Amino acid sequence: MKQYLWTSILCLGVFAACQKNDKPEFTGFENPTHFPTATYPFNSNPVTEAGFELGRKLFYEGKLSRDGSISCGSCHLQSAAFSHVDHTVSHGIDDKLGTRNAPAVQNMAWSSTFMWDGGVHNLDMFSFSPIENPVEMDEKVANVLLKLQATTTYPPLFKAAFGTEEINSMRMMQALSQFMCMLVSANSRYDQFVQGNNDALNATEKEGLTIFRAKCANCHTEPLFTDNSFRNNGLPIGNDKGRSRITLNPADDYTFKVPSLRNIEKTMPYMHNGSLHSLDAVLDHYQNGIQQTPNLDPLLTNGLALSDAEKEQLKAFLLSLTDNDFIREPKFSEF
Repeated sequence: MKQYLWTSILCLGVFAACQKNDKPEFTGFENPTHFPTATYPFNSNPVTEAGFELGRKLFYEGKLSRDGSISCGSCHLQSAAFSHVDHTVSHGIDDKLGTRNAPAVQNMAWSSTFMWDGGVHNLDMFSFSPIENPVEMDEKVANVLLKLQATTTYPPLFKAAFGTEEINSMRMMQALSQFMCMLVSANSRYDQFVQGNNDALNATEKEGLTIFRAKCANCHTEPLFTDNSFRNNGLPIGNDKGRSRITLNPADDYTFKVPSLRNIEKTMPYMHNGSLHSLDAVLDHYQNGIQQTPNLDPLLTNGLALSDAEKEQLKAFLLSLTDNDFIREPKFSEF
C-alpha cells in the first residue's frame, strides 16, 4: 500500500509538472531578424504578459461599444489576418456602414501612421477613433472606462498590468497597443525562403517574386510589403479624398496609405473602398484598369506591363505571403 501511495504521488507530481509546462513561456515582443527595427516606442510601454493579456481581453470586449455588440475583433477577424473579410466596407453598430474597408491589423509595431488617410500618428491613440466613430462603436471613451470600472474582472487585470487597479484611458490604450504590437506576421513561406529555405517557394512562385521585385516593390517594399507612403493607385474617383482630409493639401487628394500585402489571400476585398473582390481583379486593375486621375502616382501612368502568364506567376507568389501560424495562433484568439 505504501509503495502504491508513493507511486501515485510521484505520478501526480509529474502530471502537474507537465501541465505547468504546457503553456509556452511568454517572451514579449521579439523583432524578427529579417525585419527592420520596429518603430513603436517600447521603452515607454514594454510588452508584458499581464499587459498583453489585458489588451487581448479589451480587443474582444463588447463594452467598448455603445450597446455591447461590437468589439475590435468584430471587424478585425483573426482568420482574415485581423481584417473584415467579405465586407466591402466595415459594418459597425446597428449594422451601420462605414466608408472604408477595414484594413488588416498586423505588424503594427512598424507603422508610424494609421488608418487609410494616416490621420493617427501614434498607436496608443489609434483605438480612440473606432470607439468614438458613430458608425463603428459609437461610444465615448469616458463611458467605456466607467463600464470597465464597474466590473469585478477588470480592476485586478489593470493592477496586474500596471501596478494599481486604476482604470484610465492611457492604460487602456497602452494595453491595446501591447496586444496589437504582438500581432506579428513573419512566418509565411516567403519568410522561410528569404531566411534560407530555398525549397519554401516553388519555381512558379520564384518567378512571381522576380516579377514582384521588378514591378511592385517600389510601393510594397519587402519585408513588410508596404513603404507606409500615401499614393493614388488609379481607382475611379469617389467622394473620399483620402490623405488630403488630414493634410488639407490638394496634392494629397485621392491618395491612401499603401497597405501591406502580407496575408493578402485572406483579406479580400481589396483597396480602401473594398471595390475589388479578388486578386485577379487587382492584377487586372494594374494591368489595364488604371484611371488617369489627379495625383495619380507617376509609377502607374502607363499601368503595369503584365502578360497573362506573369499575372499567374505574380498571383502564385502573393499566395506565398499567407502566414498560417499567424492566423491560427491561439494566444491571439478570443478567450
